[in-house]
Amino acid sequence: METPNRCIVLGLGNTLNKDEGLGVHALHLLEAELGQPEGVELLDGGVLGLNLLMLVEDCRYLLVLDAVNAGKQPGTLIELRKEQIPLFAGVRMSEHQITFQEVLGLASIREHLPEYLHLIGVQPDDLSIGVGVSPTVAVALPAVCERAAAVLKEWGFLYP
Repeated sequence: METPNRCIVLGLGNTLNKDEGLGVHALHLLEAELGQPEGVELLDGGVLGLNLLMLVEDCRYLLVLDAVNAGKQPGTLIELRKEQIPLFAGVRMSEHQITFQEVLGLASIREHLPEYLHLIGVQPDDLSIGVGVSPTVAVALPAVCERAAAVLKEWGFLYP
């Protein structure tokens, strides 16, 4: 079965745990800036975990927006390309990410990992219960959107 030339931008996170919701907040900001680019699906994946497997396996281009716990200074922009993204739970990127890493691992085992896979995130500062991101992460949100737009341009879905 051939994978369609489908491009998905997937915002991940729990918006009830401050910075954990970064991916969803970034997705909404990106949509406000770009509208709905032709050929690109902007999807709120929340904390759906394994329920996202069908989407992951059904696209050729996957851009993931998420909080990434990489042990960096809070607010640090983090980008990982396909080969750099841990596919299993050995490296925790965030609380819900374990199940999304398993989604990527399963897609890889089943030989349906998207050909183009890119993660853009920010090192969280505050994962406590609450709505909205911390001031530290809020400052980084525009950079996440700028990088996301740059990746979509690189893939040929946005034009200068």
